Amino acid sequence: MTPTRSRPSPQHQPRRVVVLGASLAGALAAAAAATAAPGRTVTLLERDELPGTPLPRSGVPQGRQPHVFLLRGLLAVEELLPGFRDDLRAAGAVEIDTGDLAWNSELGWQPTGRPQFALLSATRPLFEDVVRRRVAGLPGVEVRDGVRVEGLRRGGPGEPAWWVDLADGTGVAADLVVDATGRSSRLPVWLDALGVSPARVTDIDARVGYASRLYALAPGRVAPTGVVVQQSPGEPRGGLALPVEGGRWVVAGVGSGAQRPPRDDNGFVAHLRGLRDGALAEIHDAGVPEGEVAVHRQTGNRRHHYEDVRDWPAGLLVTGDALCAFNPVYGHGVTVAACEALVLRDALRRGLRPGRERRVLRRLAREAAVPWAIATGEDLRFPTSEGSPPAVSALLGRWTRQVGLLAVHGDELAHRTTSAVYHLMGPPRLLLRPGLVAAAVRARLRGFGPATERPVVVRPVVLRPVVLRPGADGAPTGGGHDAGRAADASPAGR
Repeated sequence: MTPTRSRPSPQHQPRRVVVLGASLAGALAAAAAATAAPGRTVTLLERDELPGTPLPRSGVPQGRQPHVFLLRGLLAVEELLPGFRDDLRAAGAVEIDTGDLAWNSELGWQPTGRPQFALLSATRPLFEDVVRRRVAGLPGVEVRDGVRVEGLRRGGPGEPAWWVDLADGTGVAADLVVDATGRSSRLPVWLDALGVSPARVTDIDARVGYASRLYALAPGRVAPTGVVVQQSPGEPRGGLALPVEGGRWVVAGVGSGAQRPPRDDNGFVAHLRGLRDGALAEIHDAGVPEGEVAVHRQTGNRRHHYEDVRDWPAGLLVTGDALCAFNPVYGHGVTVAACEALVLRDALRRGLRPGRERRVLRRLAREAAVPWAIATGEDLRFPTSEGSPPAVSALLGRWTRQVGLLAVHGDELAHRTTSAVYHLMGPPRLLLRPGLVAAAVRARLRGFGPATERPVVVRPVVLRPVVLRPGADGAPTGGGHDAGRAADASPAGR
């Protein structure tokens, strides 16, 4: 007979949770706290004035850049906020199948036309807006924006565990504080002021930079669901293009060190034209640019090892980029934050006894471990990074590229496996499955066969025939299909 699990004692349930930062990591942490147990109050404090519509804001400097919301991340958000995918789709997000994504790696083009993972593509502001509206509607949640946090203070006898001190001189009481303030987190400074031992920090920075712009494109003009020209140590320039809401595409250039794309229009276009493949330049030529080029260069990987701090304070947790930040090119940040929110929810459901926060931090660190290994192992290959990947990571990286070589030569198992690992839907050990090892041996003995052909990226414009009709004065005028031809020849339909 299976013993019944006792419900956590009320004294082990933090009744007042304060989350610092209302970006995605913070909003999802608030959702986790609010749904873990009834009767809890959750206060979400945000420094920025939050817009009422999906707009970029200063607190999210990477908000104008493309975001790849990996499948595991979407599933985690859906688990926290049931119906979220329908809400995002209704708000304008574009459905894409990763099997139709045109992906050009350093090894060649990945095959397309093989259904894989169904994703939703949207801008970061839209994604945030839908999440935040859902979270704000949860029972017990209060969102306060335009609030600057100055520090944390332990409560005295008979007081709450923590006081969150605000710039206006007031304080917010909390039984549990969750720091989700991202890369700019001041938690190390606050912990030092409290006399807590400093946490070890690991930094790996390949000096990657991004520049992106929105384009209006006629529906169906771009053939794939998206395009990626991946940068590599041998060719440190790359870029990508993804469809987003409103019939637009976001096109980005990526580069390392001196090859980072610039902010000016001419330099941005020159970057696209200078890539090893002209796919993104084709999309630029086919579309109409909207707005200015947006640049982002704060892309280093940084990990705070808070789980190793022996005198870690009770009633304090960290999530998102404040705990572990990734090079955004790999698309792991939002997904890891969503998975960490599930860890937080489960810990609160079990009952979070004071002193067990380090256990939760270790679970949070485990969620980040595989994405960290993937991102840093790849970034350390670049000459713009300091150091080299550990021997095991380097060996796994070489084998991963061997599996990728099988994929670009049409091996379906290799293609499915690399995609599953990239989307965090399967562990890296899947890359060692016997079928892949056997395929690699056969390829070495018999050859890899033909590589995948370059896909059509931009479909050509089809001009409709012009039908001339006599006007009132007998002179021929455009009619019939003239209007259609004019639409096809307009800037948005080029």
